Amino acid sequence: MSIIIILLSIILLVLLVSWAKVNTFIAFLLVAIFTGLFLGIPLDKITSSVQKGLGDTLSSITIIICTGAMLGKLVADSGAAQKIAEVLVGFFGVKHIQWALVLVGFIIGIPLFYNTGFVLAVPLIFSVVYKYKLPAVYIGLPMLAALSVTHGFLPPHPSPSALVQVFHTDMSKTLIYGLIVAIPAIIIAGPLYARTLRNIISNPLETFKAVDLPTEKLPGAFNSFITALMPVILMMASTVYLNIDHSNGALHKIIAFLGDAPIVMLLSIIFANFSLGVWQGKTMQYLGRIYGDAVKDISVILLIIAGSGAFKQVLVDSGISNQISHSLQNIPIQPLILGWLIAAIIRVSLGSATVAGLTAAGILAGMVLNNHSINPNLMVLSIGAGSLAFSHVNDGGFWLYKEYFNLSIKDTIRSWTVMETLVSFIGLAGVLILNMFI
Repeated sequence: MSIIIILLSIILLVLLVSWAKVNTFIAFLLVAIFTGLFLGIPLDKITSSVQKGLGDTLSSITIIICTGAMLGKLVADSGAAQKIAEVLVGFFGVKHIQWALVLVGFIIGIPLFYNTGFVLAVPLIFSVVYKYKLPAVYIGLPMLAALSVTHGFLPPHPSPSALVQVFHTDMSKTLIYGLIVAIPAIIIAGPLYARTLRNIISNPLETFKAVDLPTEKLPGAFNSFITALMPVILMMASTVYLNIDHSNGALHKIIAFLGDAPIVMLLSIIFANFSLGVWQGKTMQYLGRIYGDAVKDISVILLIIAGSGAFKQVLVDSGISNQISHSLQNIPIQPLILGWLIAAIIRVSLGSATVAGLTAAGILAGMVLNNHSINPNLMVLSIGAGSLAFSHVNDGGFWLYKEYFNLSIKDTIRSWTVMETLVSFIGLAGVLILNMFI
């Protein structure tokens, strides 16, 4: 019965947004409240559940998205994005620009959390799209596929790293196996699948659309790349150091603090303020106006993502994940497939890849640790693949992509949801093939 209620809630949300044209944030709040009522959450607990979902979601992403939008706006308006696009096209050619962005997305995705990587990737995608008059979804989706794969499969991302701890696996082996599985998943779900999406009409956010500047007014290539990739550099440097130094001394704590995603983004925008601003002759008043416009343009996106967080929290508080878990754990099925299936169903129901992965791991931990025929490294990857499946309207990433690319729900499902699902199934297939040889 609970699954039917969730399904009806999702249908109601889609109808409110696409047919009734209700504001998406308001639609999320209404659906979250009604869903909580029908799932049996007490009346006096529903509001607090909605508020917790809103607060938790905004607390984790507000700094990242706002500073990311500021950085992206400055990179676009200063001409740095245009310079990066020209360098990439000059090296790879327009014909192969997709592959260039996939490579950049993969490099960005390894050290950065998904939301941070997304807001960093967007201005690069849109600079290529606007300058060379290319379809936004066709160009952008492969890069986002690379980000998604690293988020679901590869440590040091939160979910795979947590799964490594749960199953007591070797993180280095998990990373190597993850890379083997990740490469075909990115290629098929990214550039190859994107070829079928050329006709999707997308009018991306104007925030990242800058005037085409003459070459002599563009910042240098080194300055452009180093500023745009500063979050990657800082995050990667801190990750390497923390993996080498396992002490609990003052320096370790300082590096851990400086490597935290919100602090990384804050430091990056401060650096950009000088490298692409003051040192290029821009006034603080001009920079302030850029930052204000950037935050104004993405404020609606923040509300929509917060609304999706409220909906997700209601589902979590209802205990639906536990019901799904108990009904699936005794199914007589190959363990790696079972891990994928449990994670996928929880992902569809709750919308959170991290919650889906950790819940599935908690259910299967005893089985994996007590059965030496199950490769724990592959179980991490199988659950990670399942946690990416079928991203739809209860997932904040779905709305982040939809609003930035300014797509209809139908086209978002056709591009984003299908891409995520392809990554999930290809990941499972890769795990099963690896299981035959190791």
